[in-house]
Amino acid sequence: VSSDNCVGCGLCVAECMGNKTAIKLGKPAALTMVDAHSQREQQVGADYCYAHVSEKKGQFPAAIEGNVKGIGFKKPYMEVSGACAGCGEAPYYRLVSQLFGPDMLVANATGCSSIYCGSTPLTPFVNDNGRNGPAWANSLFEDNAEYGFGMRIATDQKLGIIASLLLKNKEGVEPELQEVIDKYLANIKNREACKEIVPELVRLIKASKNDEVKAVLDYERDLVDKSVWIVGGDGWSFDIGYGGVDHVLANEADVNILVLDTEVYSNTGGQASKSSQTGSINKFTASGKKEAKKNLALMAMAYGHVYVAQIALGANPAAAIKAIKEAESYNGPSLIICYCPCAEQHIKGGLVNSIKEEKAAVECGYFRTFRYDPRLVEQGKDPLQIDCAEPDWSKFRDFIMQETRFSMLPIVNPEHAEELLTKCEKYAKARWAAIKRFGGVAEE
Repeated sequence: VSSDNCVGCGLCVAECMGNKTAIKLGKPAALTMVDAHSQREQQVGADYCYAHVSEKKGQFPAAIEGNVKGIGFKKPYMEVSGACAGCGEAPYYRLVSQLFGPDMLVANATGCSSIYCGSTPLTPFVNDNGRNGPAWANSLFEDNAEYGFGMRIATDQKLGIIASLLLKNKEGVEPELQEVIDKYLANIKNREACKEIVPELVRLIKASKNDEVKAVLDYERDLVDKSVWIVGGDGWSFDIGYGGVDHVLANEADVNILVLDTEVYSNTGGQASKSSQTGSINKFTASGKKEAKKNLALMAMAYGHVYVAQIALGANPAAAIKAIKEAESYNGPSLIICYCPCAEQHIKGGLVNSIKEEKAAVECGYFRTFRYDPRLVEQGKDPLQIDCAEPDWSKFRDFIMQETRFSMLPIVNPEHAEELLTKCEKYAKARWAAIKRFGGVAEE
């Protein structure tokens, strides 16, 4: 327990599996909320763990390594973000860092995530003894996709130079080095394999009598490929920065776009975005939004070569982990849309209920979870993998009325409230029906 970093949201207590088990067994809770000052002695242990305890590789069998339990034991390369108490965005960022943190190259759009990730002089990102860890940068709100696209192009250019130098000089080096060069070139896009090969490759190049091959050492930090992530909120991806997102998706570069969807411009006070739902009250839609939520996932799927997923940790954490891993492994553009409860949604009871809110959103059809993998088409399989049960639409109205942005509508706009709330459900059904049409095995 890190008492100095507790923000008092209570989410850990609400979602603790130990607590849920204890309740079933009639035993005391594993976690309870108490005054932080009473737990100051715990901070000594927390500080030690942060600074000196490393991830234990191979702690679980391969089958467990990537599941919910196994991920819980993986090192987060994003710690103590400083996001709002109970923030729905930060858990996705933290999860991606647990999976790919040592290799991440991140372009982060301006917004909530750029604030809690880059408030100088602090950063939540950590590394392994000054070496492996996320490399993070923020450009502008309107060009973040292009910014991350440039990171991918630059990385590929460097790998190309490395490959050219090795091929050009391979015949003039020692036989042992030739063998390692061949092994490296055969695995140049396989990061895990390269991590095993590169130390030996560098050692042999430094020891080589061929001075020409030593030009590769200028790119020593680039010998292992990077995992490029383009991250931002719905205001950026659905709205102001959409042109850049579309440009990147239209290409076939190996980038991963992570959309933290709060359905509002959270960082600037909750203005409506193209992701905002019909009938929701936000800044600039004070009487309820009239238009439908943009179906960004469908637009990306229409390209055919883009990996697309919608995930909600509270609804299905195993599916969320699987989607992120599949997206990263896909050699092409991927788009992951994450449902993120936010303080600007004004959930009744507060963000201590954010995980429950995600689950309820999926159950009633407000938000759906699925994975669209173009690789399955080539295998003659259905590219659309649905990760949730068919929605219970009878719960839809009760769900949205648990958020003040909807429940205030009959008060501020009684004349059109029913019409707008009915349209909200209608558009949700239409979005889901459109997504499902992409299912089935593609014909020749």
